[in-house]
Amino acid sequence: MAHESFEDVNVANFLNENFISIKVDREERPDIDTVYMNVTTALTGRGGWPMSVFLDSDGKPFYAGTYFPPRSAHGLPSFTELLEAIRTAWLSNREEILKSGSNIISTLNAKSIQSSSTAIPSAMDLHDAVGTLGRLFDHRNGGFGNAPKFPPSMILEFLLNEYARTRDIEALSMAEKTLTAMARGGIYDQLGGGFARYSVDASWIVPHFEKMLYDNALLLRVYAHWWRLTGSELARRVVSETADFMIRELLTPEGGFASAIDADSEGREGAFYAWNQETLFELLGVDDGAWASALLNVTPAGTFEDGFSTLQLLRDPGDHDRWERIKGVLFDSRSQRPRPHLDDKNVAAWNGMAIAALAEAGVLFDQPTWVMAAESAAELVANVHLGPHGSNRINRTSRNGVAGSNWGVLDDYGSVAEGLLALYQATGNVRWFDLAGSLLECAVTQFSDGANGFFYTDRDAPALVQRPKTVYDNAEPSGWFALAKALVTYSALSGNGEYRKIAENALTPVSEMAKTSPMGVGWGLAAAQALLCGPVQIAIMGHEDDAQRRQFIGAAWQSSMPGTVIAFAKPTLDSPVDLLKDRPLLEEKTTAYLCRGFVCDQPTNDLDKFRDQLNS
Repeated sequence: MAHESFEDVNVANFLNENFISIKVDREERPDIDTVYMNVTTALTGRGGWPMSVFLDSDGKPFYAGTYFPPRSAHGLPSFTELLEAIRTAWLSNREEILKSGSNIISTLNAKSIQSSSTAIPSAMDLHDAVGTLGRLFDHRNGGFGNAPKFPPSMILEFLLNEYARTRDIEALSMAEKTLTAMARGGIYDQLGGGFARYSVDASWIVPHFEKMLYDNALLLRVYAHWWRLTGSELARRVVSETADFMIRELLTPEGGFASAIDADSEGREGAFYAWNQETLFELLGVDDGAWASALLNVTPAGTFEDGFSTLQLLRDPGDHDRWERIKGVLFDSRSQRPRPHLDDKNVAAWNGMAIAALAEAGVLFDQPTWVMAAESAAELVANVHLGPHGSNRINRTSRNGVAGSNWGVLDDYGSVAEGLLALYQATGNVRWFDLAGSLLECAVTQFSDGANGFFYTDRDAPALVQRPKTVYDNAEPSGWFALAKALVTYSALSGNGEYRKIAENALTPVSEMAKTSPMGVGWGLAAAQALLCGPVQIAIMGHEDDAQRRQFIGAAWQSSMPGTVIAFAKPTLDSPVDLLKDRPLLEEKTTAYLCRGFVCDQPTNDLDKFRDQLNS
């Protein structure tokens, strides 16, 4: 619509003469987007972007829709026809329109997230969720449903967890089929690493080429967990390449991660990423060009448009050294092309996801630079995003080291807290544990709905026509479930039973949704899995320079049980982390404590015995 309507002179003139046009950046103001998306869904039965909502002067909506074409088609009026009809109605029937807007808001305010369940999801609920997902699964191409296909990051996390918890082969099969198809398809950048926003087709061949930080952070974490669970070499490659991509192309000078890379360059989508055979032959010569074309599925007709193809790697190259050489030539050549625009603002929630992913992957793959990148992003959040509205309040965005003016929403508190807790477990730096606790305390106080859930906005934030509340995951975890998941982790480390109870209450809606709409509650299902598993708590006491302590920590990180928490420190009885309190060494050697609910197995300083405990 931006090109078809908003940039059309006649449409623009009509808008400027008859309306006050407001374009909302939903990355900066997801609260506004959430309110009016709820309106659009309620009025039309479906949501999505672009979203056009018509408001009165108080911001109350009276008409909404998604896409309107430049000329009437498929039963839809043109955007111009719609504008003319709205103008006529406003001039001739304004009182009725104003009444309609008030009624819409009243109806939305009366609605709440209802659940007949009062219990956290049971093992049977999780089993049923796998069964429902199996009926939605695309057994031919991987993923769920039809085109367009979005990376189902939260559901993949749930499926891997469910296999780790129960050895459910169906869960693992769906996860591996999807992870493999995405990693080998055009949605994945086979030269530079990282995932595009979504696939326009069901087979993951042609993506919408925009690269989002949240997609890559979530998928980096999922592929790292897949590798930990199965040792997949494909997962290892994707983790390494995606982490390198994030640090190379998304890391900003201030230490955080930029929100996105545009899809377009040179005036068209995919120009930076697509190839044709002629270019491959020019760069590589006839033999290597033919070999690369076959390997990467670059066809004479093209798999994309205008004779160009996306790059796919549907099989491992038979000659690895040859592929690495060719890949280097193509990457260097592509680097000379005009680059898509980098949206270099830092979004708090998305940086929280990046912190968690890089911290965990850095420990699992013994890559200290990845952990350092996670720490630099945490420093940005701590030094720039915190404090503008109070010492433990998050600002939603920053750019060039300067915080924006918009209040953080529930997503920001939940995802940043989870990221900081992952970073604490990777580094042992108590600063990150304390900061996560401060954020969770603020979130529990400021976002509670007084029942079992959370509002999307801070109670002191600027008021909108409605204080929104949403439970479902979208392209990223819902703030509701992100906060619940972080509370589960924090309670397992701190012993804070109140926070665990709050998380349990917040997860009660998942019991029903697990059976009927699991695609929307993947992060809630993952949090429920952690509760069902205890979660497992691992405390390791040992001296910093002790090689055995590093071995014990490495073994602990190999645990795939959902929700496992890990804390380590040198011998002390006054740690601020309850899981580490009163944990003496045995025979002055590194000692591990494996616990659930702070009830522990026999501590051990024998590494083999500790591994046996983890696997039992």
